[in-house]
Amino acid sequence: MSIPTGTRLLQDPRFNKGTAFTTAERHALGLRGLVPPGILDIQAQQARMLATLQRQANDLERYVHLISLQDRNETLFYRLVIDHIEQMMPLIYTPTVGQACQRHGHIYRRSRGLYISLQDLGHVRECIANWHNDDVRVIVVTDGERILGLGDLGVGGMGIPIGKLSLYTACAGVHPQACLPVTIDVGTDNAELLADPFYLGLRQKRERGPDYDRLIEEFIAAVQERWPGCLVQFEDFANQNAFRLLDRWRGRICCFNDDIQGTASVTLAGLLSALRVTGGTLADQRILFLGAGEAGIGTGDLVTASLMAEGMSEAEARTRCWFVDSQGLIVQGRERLTEHKKHYAHAHPPVKELLSAVQTLRPTALVGVSGQARSFTQPILAEMARINPRPIVFALSNPTSKAECTAAEAYAATGGRAVFASGSPFAPVEFGDHVLSPGQCNNAYIFPGIGLGVVASRARRVDDEMFIIAARTLARQVAQSDLDCGRIFPALSRIRQVSREIAIAIAAHAFDRGLAGIDRPADLGALIDAEVYDPSYRPLVAQAAAAR
Repeated sequence: MSIPTGTRLLQDPRFNKGTAFTTAERHALGLRGLVPPGILDIQAQQARMLATLQRQANDLERYVHLISLQDRNETLFYRLVIDHIEQMMPLIYTPTVGQACQRHGHIYRRSRGLYISLQDLGHVRECIANWHNDDVRVIVVTDGERILGLGDLGVGGMGIPIGKLSLYTACAGVHPQACLPVTIDVGTDNAELLADPFYLGLRQKRERGPDYDRLIEEFIAAVQERWPGCLVQFEDFANQNAFRLLDRWRGRICCFNDDIQGTASVTLAGLLSALRVTGGTLADQRILFLGAGEAGIGTGDLVTASLMAEGMSEAEARTRCWFVDSQGLIVQGRERLTEHKKHYAHAHPPVKELLSAVQTLRPTALVGVSGQARSFTQPILAEMARINPRPIVFALSNPTSKAECTAAEAYAATGGRAVFASGSPFAPVEFGDHVLSPGQCNNAYIFPGIGLGVVASRARRVDDEMFIIAARTLARQVAQSDLDCGRIFPALSRIRQVSREIAIAIAAHAFDRGLAGIDRPADLGALIDAEVYDPSYRPLVAQAAAAR
């Protein structure tokens, strides 16, 4: 790879070191006079950036500064995120990324990734050909229709693929140059965006007919043609397309849907960890979900698959999962149920309200994936505590403003007995004479490790078993010290080690099932480690000389 020089080097985020270029590099690479004479190493640059972030008025401004850093100095950006992951993850992903998506046209600075719109129908291969990198291994793609719990944000949804791929690198070490964020723009039904003079997407109602499918088909074909075997992660598609696209492509290309499968995997891991506190087995549980969309049904399906792997019949396994949607409890005889909901329509009288469902079903775990803020009310939480010594309460909707309850509300209503997890982070809560540190049920514990394992093994497919393996591997990484402080997931500071263990397990499965595209090495750990990107400044003079 050739090393640019002069101003082109300073404009290339792959190689730019800003004020960290050594004197020798400044002389050899045409930088004399182009940067201030003072030299700051990467540690000093991090300290300077942290001070800059602290001075900003709010998290959205911090997000803008971080994305600007990513655009000009990739190495420093990832070093900063990795070394301060607990502070940085809420800024580069949920909850702040939701605000960034809503304000996309207002904070736009520089294009990142590919925007493929209906105007490109028939020319998608040209769009794909315009990308600069010939070795893309992971694509995250959205159509912007269901961004977190915020709904249709159109082209503004690009913040999600960008953020997810940043986590692939920060949390697992997938090389940033192997990652490509993509937004499919088919319009938006968000009237506020269509009226916004700074909206940057197509100004039309969302396409839902044949042209939508043709655009997706053309996109997948163009990706497979240029980057055969590339992992495609579907992200934040609305229910009607999410399940349909996954069912269409999962057996044909290397792909998965993070909202369906990734969320299911991290939630299953949370349940397995919670059982170390509450006692019992997964087969003993009755799980009540508020929300029957991608995350809820996906988790129900994975819980079912996990129980079937332990010997339970499918019919019996499904009875461990119950769902409440906007019409009430999903039961047999209810009209207009989608095919995915029908699997969980059990024999039971109709129940309209969540509190009544809790009272009637007596669940051991309550999982919120509804996007309905504060829907876990004090009476509901108190009822969970009345029927369970240690009620499991997961308020998983993102961003924070959409959470079904806060950590403080869950602990207060249950006398501190709730085993709680949330989708977005909550601060530790003082309760009585001790402090409870709620765990974050974050997909970032799952998808980066799966992606790294798939990339390293050159897996041709992502099968359902991989998500069970990832969940069990993650649950094993939870230490007793985590459980003792109320956390059912490992500390975020350990996420790179957690991702490594998941990647090894996924690669082993790929080799065991004949899914891998390379011969099995003797040391899977070494295979994974060889793929991991370590953001540190490397001497460029020798590289430039070697390239010449």
